[in-house]
Amino acid sequence: MRRRVALVTGHFAPSNLVGAHRARLWSRYLPEFGWEPVVVTGDPAKYEERPDPDLERLVPAGLEVVHAATLSTRPVRLVGDIGVRAFWGCYRALSSMAKAGRLDFVLVTIPSNYLAPVGRLVHMRRGVPFGIDYQDPWVNRWPGIDVPFSRAWMSYRLAGLLEPWSVRDAALITGMAPGYVAGMLERNPGVAERAVLSYMPMGSAPEDYALVRDLRREPFLFQPDDGHFHLIYAGALLPAGLGVVDAFLAGLRALREQAPPAASRLRVHFVGTGSSPDDPQGFRVLPRAQAAGVADIVSEHPHRIGYVDALGHLMQSSGVLVLGSTERHYTPSKVFQAILSERPVFAMLHEESTAVSMIRQAGAGEVLTLTAQRLPAPEEVATALLAFMESPAHRKVDLGGFEAYSARASTRALAEALDLAVAREKSR
Repeated sequence: MRRRVALVTGHFAPSNLVGAHRARLWSRYLPEFGWEPVVVTGDPAKYEERPDPDLERLVPAGLEVVHAATLSTRPVRLVGDIGVRAFWGCYRALSSMAKAGRLDFVLVTIPSNYLAPVGRLVHMRRGVPFGIDYQDPWVNRWPGIDVPFSRAWMSYRLAGLLEPWSVRDAALITGMAPGYVAGMLERNPGVAERAVLSYMPMGSAPEDYALVRDLRREPFLFQPDDGHFHLIYAGALLPAGLGVVDAFLAGLRALREQAPPAASRLRVHFVGTGSSPDDPQGFRVLPRAQAAGVADIVSEHPHRIGYVDALGHLMQSSGVLVLGSTERHYTPSKVFQAILSERPVFAMLHEESTAVSMIRQAGAGEVLTLTAQRLPAPEEVATALLAFMESPAHRKVDLGGFEAYSARASTRALAEALDLAVAREKSR
C-alpha cells in the first residue's frame, strides 16, 4: 500500500528559486517507489520574487499542492522570509491532514530554515514521524556574524537556538551531501543515534530539457553564431564563492596576456548572480571584472531569468561555467543542468566536492580543483581555459554513468530512507 509524505518547502513552482526544485523533482519520481507526495508550501501570490510560469509545466500531473496561508509583505513588510510568513499556515495544513490520517511522514526541506520546526511540532501534536532535508547547512559562519546586532549576527544566534530543538526526535535527516549536516551532527550527537541518515544530490531530469527543446526559444543574452566563444554561468553566488570568482577573473586577465586572440574571442556571461533575485542593478561580478581589467570580456545579468530560459541558454552556449566554493561540502546543483545541457563544462571546484567526480566520470569537461587555502593560479586558469576553448565543440557525455546522480536516483535513495525511518519508528 502506498504511503503518503508531505514535502514541506517555502517555495514551489512557479517560484524560480533553487530551493523550489528539490520538492518538484522528488514529487515527480516518488510514486515509482511507493510514496505518494503532497507538497505543502507558501502561497505563490505572496512570493516576493518574480514567478516563472514555465515551471508549472514541469510539475507532475495530478500532484496535490497545498498553498498554505501566508502573511503578505504589503502594504507593510514586517518580515520577508517565506518560512516565517507561511509557518502557521503550513502547520495548520499539516496538522489537519495528520488528524484526518492522511499523512505517514513529514519532510521539511530547508531553506527556508524557519520552516524546520514545523516538522517536530506536527510530530508532538499528531505523532507523525518527521525529517529535515538540508539543501544548505543551517548554522553557518557567514560574513558579518561577528558584528553585534547585525542581521547576520541575529540570524546566526537564532539558528543556534532553533536547530537543536527542530532536529530533536527527527526520524530522518537528509542532505545534498554529508558535509551539509556534519556540523549539526557534531553539535547534536543524539540525532545520529535516533535518525536515519541519508544523502542524495539534487539531481536533474532529462524531462526538463525535453520541454526546453519543444519550446525552441532563442537565447536573448547572446547570439550563438556571432563568432564568439560564449561561456555562461547561471545561478546564485555564495559568499564563500566570491574568492573563486576572483580567481577565475584573474585567469581571464592572464589569458589575455598569454593568448590575446583567444581572449578577444571569449565572452563570459554571468546570469542571476546579483545581490537579490529580482534586482536588475544588483551587480556583484561586473565590479570585480572591472577591477580585474576584464570587463570587456565579462557581462552580468544580475537578476534571474526563467528556469526554462536558463536551460535554453546553456544548451546554445559554447560552454558552461561552474564555479564552486571554498567550502568543501558545497556541491553546486547547477552542475546537473550543466552536464545534461550536453555542452562542455569548465569548472573550478573544491577538491572534496562530489561534483568533481560527477563531471569527470561523465567526461563532461575540465575541472580545476581548489581548497580554502589554495586557489588555482591565474596562469593555471588561463592555460586550462585556452585548452578548453581549443577542444572540440561537441563532447560525447557518458550519461549512463551520470544516472547515479540523476533526480530519479536521488528520489530512490529518499524513498529507501523513508521506508527505513518509518519502520524504525514503528518498532520503538
